Amino acid sequence: MLKFRGSKTLNSRLQRALFVAVGTVVGISYAGAASDKAAPANTPSNIAPANAPFTNVLYGAAYYHEYMPYERLDKDVALMKEAGISVVRMGESTWSLWEPEDGKFEYAWMDRVVDAMGKAGIKVIMGTPTYSIPTWMYHAHPEVLARPIGGAETSYGMRQNMDTDSPAYRFYAQRLIRNMVEHYRDNPSVIGWQIDNETGAYGATNHDVFVGFTNHLKKKFGTTDALNKAWGMNYWGEDVNGWENLPTRDGTISTGYKLEWSRWSQMRVTDFLNWQAGIVREYRRPDQFVTQDFGGIGRRDVDEFQVAKSLDVVADNPYHGTQDHMDGAAQAFQGDLARSLKHANYLVTETNAQTIGWDSTIQYPPYDGQIRLDVYTHLSSGANMVEYWHWASIPSGQEVYWKGVLGHDLEPNRAYAEVSKTAHELNRIGTHLVNLKIANQVGILYSVDSANGLDFMPIVRQGNDPWPAAKTGPEYTSLINQLHRSLYELNVGTDFVFADDPDFSRYKVLIVPALYVADDALLQKISDFVKGGGRVLMTFKSGFTNENNAVRWVRAPGPLREAAGFSYQEFSNLEKPLALKDDPFHAGADNKVSYWAEFLIPEHAKALAYYDHPFFGRWPAITENQFGAGSLTYEGTFLTNALQKSVLLGVLKEAGLTGADQSLPASVRVKHGTNGMGKKVHYYLNYSSEEQPVSYAYGAGVDLISGAAIQPSATLQVKPWDVAIVEEK
Repeated sequence: MLKFRGSKTLNSRLQRALFVAVGTVVGISYAGAASDKAAPANTPSNIAPANAPFTNVLYGAAYYHEYMPYERLDKDVALMKEAGISVVRMGESTWSLWEPEDGKFEYAWMDRVVDAMGKAGIKVIMGTPTYSIPTWMYHAHPEVLARPIGGAETSYGMRQNMDTDSPAYRFYAQRLIRNMVEHYRDNPSVIGWQIDNETGAYGATNHDVFVGFTNHLKKKFGTTDALNKAWGMNYWGEDVNGWENLPTRDGTISTGYKLEWSRWSQMRVTDFLNWQAGIVREYRRPDQFVTQDFGGIGRRDVDEFQVAKSLDVVADNPYHGTQDHMDGAAQAFQGDLARSLKHANYLVTETNAQTIGWDSTIQYPPYDGQIRLDVYTHLSSGANMVEYWHWASIPSGQEVYWKGVLGHDLEPNRAYAEVSKTAHELNRIGTHLVNLKIANQVGILYSVDSANGLDFMPIVRQGNDPWPAAKTGPEYTSLINQLHRSLYELNVGTDFVFADDPDFSRYKVLIVPALYVADDALLQKISDFVKGGGRVLMTFKSGFTNENNAVRWVRAPGPLREAAGFSYQEFSNLEKPLALKDDPFHAGADNKVSYWAEFLIPEHAKALAYYDHPFFGRWPAITENQFGAGSLTYEGTFLTNALQKSVLLGVLKEAGLTGADQSLPASVRVKHGTNGMGKKVHYYLNYSSEEQPVSYAYGAGVDLISGAAIQPSATLQVKPWDVAIVEEK
């Protein structure tokens, strides 16, 4: 049991009552409320070096012996050992087994699994099982369920359906985490801790969440008069006269309110994960790392950049298309985001093994070679670990068709054979691939505020498909994906940068997609980057609203006007695609723009393209402005993929960032980095069913996989769905 400072041991019921009382008073900050000492601050000195445990690539799968239909631990461990698996992730999904009753903790069921892994030389990452609450907690405290916007009835049964600010939930969670970490801190097989699982805000609008939001606004704005002014609340008479009159999120139409609520949701996630990380650090062994597996970076309710500050190493769960849809682009997008959060190596805690899906409508097993190629795809972006979700396909539940390395018959199969081949290969060459350092000269500015702001005021109405990849046109996710994919297909290494990133100057080119929401300081930072010699490619809707999601009361694009070299007063939706006059970028049939047009009025900028239209043709669609030592290229409309790639290529050529990599076969991607031995490494990845000849343009070296010597200007024959990895001498 826990102890309060200056008190004797308290029983569970009294502890819980006190904790709930304390949490109710403070409204939000529950961290350490029921502890005898505050959780340690997550300062750099308290965070282990991200690469400390990684002397070789880790390769494995999530393992849930508790899901197995019959006893087979020894058989599974033997199969893993034979395959060459080096790591498993366990424990995060079954709070009900760790604590079957309030205060009754069970470890024997997991101890035998951890011990079996240890004897086989397989490392363990243990997860805190806080993302799915047990039934006894729900019955004792139904108020922990997340109340959705609008207050619809909630029920138990789905995971991630809790209010993570609930004092009762925090009490149970911190008690469980402390017990778990203390139990396994000295186990040499446990090398790290995953806090929670794919954490989000879960749409919670519970009373305590609203109270916390109100307190946040008080701190930020001071008075309701200041809030009314910032948000323009006199529109439709929504002025808030006294904090007690603040309306809930349920029915608000204020874009300022909506944006700040989305920020509050992100802050809640950051606080929750920082709180968990602090508890783990209080009890962990010093060399055990702390991570969190983002459920695909780029979610609207998570500020991954801020969360990453409390982690030793970032982890992500990137899933992707297979068969003819596997081109590595989705993995590269997620990998570049994960690496950029701390400018450090990262972990892949989940990715495709066989097929994925919550039903049987997208069952597309990978072609031969794609499982192995996927691993090298992640490593080429800076991953130090690749794990599958999961080891074995389960016989029941929502994710029956989200298949693991083993199928439902639990026997070795085609996937197992390819995993085994890859594992033994990594055991041989992984020391040359781990801790890859990547120094890119192009960055994409990612703004979750702009993503949310455009969601509130979309250019095109989207359907109800929950998958962001299904969205098309000028929606923020599809736009940033288009820009990243264009760079990826041009074989140009890319980082992501964030508004709080202190240093843009490390890049030669900065890509700015639809920076709809931004304060003056960020826009000035971009202008200074251009003036200092950088090159910027910026798209429509940038500089439109301020940090409160209010349209600026100056001519667009506001503070960017001098650097952009134009202004505009009007804009229009486009009912149908338009061509650019005289096809200035030689895009042929793809010489089209659509959805949106800003009526740009050049002041110093040069027009690069005009609309081919009797009305819209008077305004340029794309401009370029020389400002200081740099330049800013602006797209006032949405381009086709081919046209976007052509415009980007022009900017890259001006920056001196093109060369042999841009002449590779269309299906071949190349990635570069420096390994932990200080040697340059070049990955050539063939995403096609045809063998591809590749002209090698770098220093003499060796193909790590085949052992063959490689000379400059040599031609590499890269087999279908295969990779060549050259380490320079």
